[in-house]
Amino acid sequence: MEQKKVRTPTCTVTRNYSHNVQFVKFGLTSEALRSYVPLITNEVDQFVKNSSAFQDPKGTFNVSKVIAEITIYTASRSLQGKEVRDRFDATFAEMYHDLDKGFAPINFMLPWAPLPHNRKRDAAQKKLTETYMDIIQARRAAGGKKDSEDMVWNLMSCTYKNGTPIPDSEIAHMMIALLMAGQHSSSSTAAWIVLRLATCPELIEELYQEQIRVLGSDLPGLTHESLQKLDLHNKVIKETLRIHAPIHSIIRAVKNPMPVEGTSYVIPTTHNVLSSPGVTARSEEFFPEPLKWNPHRWDEVEAPKDEEDEEKIDYGYGLVTKGTNSPYLPFGAGRHRCIGEQFAYVQLATILATLVRHFKFSVPDKNAPFPETDYSVSQPLQFSSHLTNPSLVSVLQASGYILRSVREAWSQGIIRVTCLQPKSSRPILDYHT
Repeated sequence: MEQKKVRTPTCTVTRNYSHNVQFVKFGLTSEALRSYVPLITNEVDQFVKNSSAFQDPKGTFNVSKVIAEITIYTASRSLQGKEVRDRFDATFAEMYHDLDKGFAPINFMLPWAPLPHNRKRDAAQKKLTETYMDIIQARRAAGGKKDSEDMVWNLMSCTYKNGTPIPDSEIAHMMIALLMAGQHSSSSTAAWIVLRLATCPELIEELYQEQIRVLGSDLPGLTHESLQKLDLHNKVIKETLRIHAPIHSIIRAVKNPMPVEGTSYVIPTTHNVLSSPGVTARSEEFFPEPLKWNPHRWDEVEAPKDEEDEEKIDYGYGLVTKGTNSPYLPFGAGRHRCIGEQFAYVQLATILATLVRHFKFSVPDKNAPFPETDYSVSQPLQFSSHLTNPSLVSVLQASGYILRSVREAWSQGIIRVTCLQPKSSRPILDYHT
């Protein structure tokens, strides 16, 4: 089993890449995803109940800020475990902020640079590793009996092929990676969903009615199985990922000489190639009126025959198509396809379905143009002063990196919402700041 030490902007860890993927996949099984749905639902419900943004019967809220909070709370509770979520308002918040600041572009070229934010990053990494190891050791001391499907338990039960358990330090490092992975892209996607729905109040009603029709008028608790039945909810997510791709480019190393079709060029193995999924996803060749956000475009769409027949392979996180024939690749493709794809869909679908039960959304100015995606800059959000916990403010600032155009939408991303009550007595109440 070949291993090598890898220096990243957040930690140094001895790893075998294929094994690490296999280890993480145990926290992303169907059984695990099923257990995450009620946890995510509860986090959203509690946030709506307790957040100062929704204490009045009507008002406005900052989409970027609120969605960033919801995203990180739901991910930490489901993937990271109860102990991590319980500490997130204090201990983890400041460390998360310092780690996130370590992802500056210069750090990928000079991760060792003696810069102040790098010193804070390294100190946070060390402290966070110790904190995770304390959680792991406390679980072992309590008998080591698994009582949930969070990633810590799954990694604690994994072994290498030779039977060696994963060292606690490596579990801690992988948990740090999972803490950082996907937060910004999930937050931005969820924010785009809410912003898009605000321009289509009739679609919000369709989503609400779909839940009543499919799940029942009493709107029972969401489950992994029931989410699969909410067809329109899934199309809203799919269409948002199409027009607001969370990644603008994918880089791959050329492993074999690669002829360019129709030319005499051959790309050598010393080169890298770059693909931009957002280009084909917005191409009229594949999607009529490509810049129009229309979840119903997927009503009649069938997978191309060559895609259906394409060879499938399990890279360690479920069966996926091996190639890249589809013009729709929001999570990439091949061996390095996003390992968190299935979790992202579950998280986004649960957040969407829960918010639809609580709110209607609308924009203050119906004549205001919808913002275009701006890939040129990503900056931390500023959070309102009613948050008195400085550590919590830090984590929200760190977790709130989403596209600038979202933040600037309708006066800094502020939109109007209408609370939803049970269908028999559902008032139309505007939210205003």
